[in-house]
Amino acid sequence: MSLDQKQKIIIALAFFFLAALTIVAWVEGGRRRVVKAPDAVVTSENKDCVDCHRVKSPGIVGQWEISTHAKSGIGCLQCHQAEKGDVDAYQHEGRLIATVVSPKDCAQCHEREAAEFQASHHASAGQILGSLDNVLAEVVEGFVEFDAQGNKVKPSPAAVSGCLQCHGAEIKVLDNGKLDPATWPNTGIGRLNPDGSRGSCSACHLRHNFSRAQARAPENCGRCHLGPDHPQKEIYQESKHGIAFEANRARFEPLMEAKEWIPGKDFEQGPTCSVCHMGATKNLPVTHDVGERISWTLRPPVSEKIDAAAIKAGKRVKSWQQRRKDMQEVCSSCHATEWVKNWYVQFDNAVNLYNEKFGKPATELFQMARKEGLLTEIQFDEELEFTYFYLWHHEGRRARHGAAMMGPDYTQWHGFYEVAERFYMEFVPQLREVLAEGRRHGKAAAAARIEARLNQILDSDMHKWFLGRMSPAERAARKKAAEEFKKRYAQ
Repeated sequence: MSLDQKQKIIIALAFFFLAALTIVAWVEGGRRRVVKAPDAVVTSENKDCVDCHRVKSPGIVGQWEISTHAKSGIGCLQCHQAEKGDVDAYQHEGRLIATVVSPKDCAQCHEREAAEFQASHHASAGQILGSLDNVLAEVVEGFVEFDAQGNKVKPSPAAVSGCLQCHGAEIKVLDNGKLDPATWPNTGIGRLNPDGSRGSCSACHLRHNFSRAQARAPENCGRCHLGPDHPQKEIYQESKHGIAFEANRARFEPLMEAKEWIPGKDFEQGPTCSVCHMGATKNLPVTHDVGERISWTLRPPVSEKIDAAAIKAGKRVKSWQQRRKDMQEVCSSCHATEWVKNWYVQFDNAVNLYNEKFGKPATELFQMARKEGLLTEIQFDEELEFTYFYLWHHEGRRARHGAAMMGPDYTQWHGFYEVAERFYMEFVPQLREVLAEGRRHGKAAAAARIEARLNQILDSDMHKWFLGRMSPAERAARKKAAEEFKKRYAQ
């Protein structure tokens, strides 16, 4: 046998043994994943369910067996058992059960958590009908079929598979007791359930193991909070918080399943989303109301304090000052008092800059054009509507969320830079085109009123640079700064 042949045989054997080891490792890993947890308690009332579903849907049983529920003897019927008269109840293997497990069901054991969640903005996320987002999903992007009486016959797939998977669908029960496939499956955070409750606990506590560690992971929130209009997950990953968590993830993850997960006590850096917005501190309890510690609302065209809308409606709610105080309590677990206060000064300044320079002027001018009849009543049939939507709904949100979560690149290049480019290079020219079109169609007076206001805004301190009217003092200061910069970095 030649040397070349021997080498080929040795290489072949090496590949064979490597493949064999890989298969063994995969099989052993698979076995470890599906082995029944030794401390899972299968009660007599749940035994038939577990035995049957271990064959029909072993993944579900495997998830449940490693859960805290299983260790406590909480099984299938404790969550899925229905009562006579429940709209979604049906007979299954001699038992009256319901497919949908709602916050009302969870409240049997988790009463405080369910009550906090029902009071949260998350629980209202399903109320998006009539919003601009919904118009996009049902009309612009998608298509909804109606009958002659105006009843919705077939929903828009864009909404069903997109918006509603995060916001939540209204779960409908068909005449045969089955769930309408246009509305189920759905674990949107603001789901409208057959029993009248709102929301879905399994939106965050993924069934059927309902892991605390999983709910605390940033990816869990990133299921909905990511993308061009609300990139909180991406901003978190850019932030020092996200970097610190990822760097210490292997050390932290084994501890995250514990009931207590307190910053400054159980870990020293790298908080996740749930730590700041929901988690306990030395002085604050866990909350399932994610807005409990938010002082600004960063979602609308113009930001306002989180309690402003409720106050206008005559409701008594937790004040934005108290919410901020609670969030600062979380920050103080790892940061000095002066650091926290100074950071909030920077955050407030960024939000106010967006509001005063772009949000308020663009919104005022856009609403004037609509009110004066220079825009049609149809949503998104004109270029200016898309431009304005991008300005606040995408770029404006990114700027504000970036500032809120310490993501400088999202604040600047994905935020304020794109807001400014959109405002000056698209919104203003397109508005002028709308005004010119209005004059051509007999609306000269309305166009004149809007143009006067536009000119007044552009001639204000924040915008007059655009008209070449920067003050001599500022012009001189900028020229001096540019010369010093060139000297400093001269080759």
